[in-house]
Amino acid sequence: MGPVAPTEAGAGAAAARWRSAAAAIAAISVVGIAIGLGMPLLSIILEQRGYSASLIGLNSAVAGIVSIAAAPFAVPLAARLGVARTMLAMIAAGGVSFLGFYFVQSFVLWFALRAVLHMALTVLFILSEFWIISAAPPQRRGLLLGVYTTCLSLGFALGPLLLARIGSAGFAPFGTAFALVALAAVPVLGARRESPALTTSGEVRGASFLRYVFLVPAATAAVLVYGAVETGGFALFPVYGTRIGYSEADTALLLTMIGLGNVLFQIPIGMASDRVADRRRLLLACAAVGIAGMVLLPVVQASWWAAAVLLFVWGGVVAGLYTVGFAHLGTRLTGADLAMANAAFVFCYGIGMLAGPQAIGLGMDAFGPDGFAWTLALFFGLYIALVVWRLARGARRA
Repeated sequence: MGPVAPTEAGAGAAAARWRSAAAAIAAISVVGIAIGLGMPLLSIILEQRGYSASLIGLNSAVAGIVSIAAAPFAVPLAARLGVARTMLAMIAAGGVSFLGFYFVQSFVLWFALRAVLHMALTVLFILSEFWIISAAPPQRRGLLLGVYTTCLSLGFALGPLLLARIGSAGFAPFGTAFALVALAAVPVLGARRESPALTTSGEVRGASFLRYVFLVPAATAAVLVYGAVETGGFALFPVYGTRIGYSEADTALLLTMIGLGNVLFQIPIGMASDRVADRRRLLLACAAVGIAGMVLLPVVQASWWAAAVLLFVWGGVVAGLYTVGFAHLGTRLTGADLAMANAAFVFCYGIGMLAGPQAIGLGMDAFGPDGFAWTLALFFGLYIALVVWRLARGARRA
């Protein structure tokens, strides 16, 4: 048998990269289903046990705090143990945590279980995203990340549907969450030899983690804004809907429209990002749609159908801040720097998770229902100012 032709070798390498990325996407998507099932399940159980909404919210807030705390340690841990091995360890920790919620009755210990669970999830997301973006062909990076965010969104949507089917009683929902997390180990084990190598140089080890927060500001600020908008918007939109006169069912359907837009728009947006020379301009366009949608929302809110169409488009385009921001990160960095910047990306999302609900709540307290849209518009406006400044600065240097 003669030597493999260069075109055949190149095709084989490309196929291996796609298989490798598909394994990471499959793993984190299954985890997404478990999260979509498990997070509302925990709130329902605490509600049934008689805990107040504020205590349930406090227990849930551990997610954002632990995400921020754990992000800086994900890359050093993976550099020591290997990406696949670290992911398998986190899968084990996450699965055991879900079982722990069933067997442990103490509310105080649930804080510890939440901490372990979200530490594991944070590291899993950082390393799976690093795996995906490392495996993605540069000319198809946006497309692949669009596929990833679409699969993840579908996973989050399937979780609550699964919970509705299983119910919250007994061991079944906790056992299902454990089984889903355990299932995520299968693609990781299958592709472990294709997982990206991660060794940190002395320069990377000595660098401050905060350096990576500011290294690609258009990307990290995009995910911070998206984290604030997604978490704060979903948390307080039911309050907004009630205050402007929508029924609970109509408000829930509007949230569904946002979610549908998120699912359907990410692959086209990802493909578009592969065709632009500077992804910051596409990020700017996503933020511009974000601010325009929030300016229009108080105008069209009297008509449910007009609001539904607006929020469908708005939700899909705004989610592009995550997809395109992530792709922009991969364009600028490689190797351990990319892994550290990806950890900073998740770190900034965690900050957004904490900042968004607080800011939107204050805005609604100060300005009434319209404060919901105005506060979200402010987030997008600040991001637009940052990107315009970065583009102008780059133009002056050129």
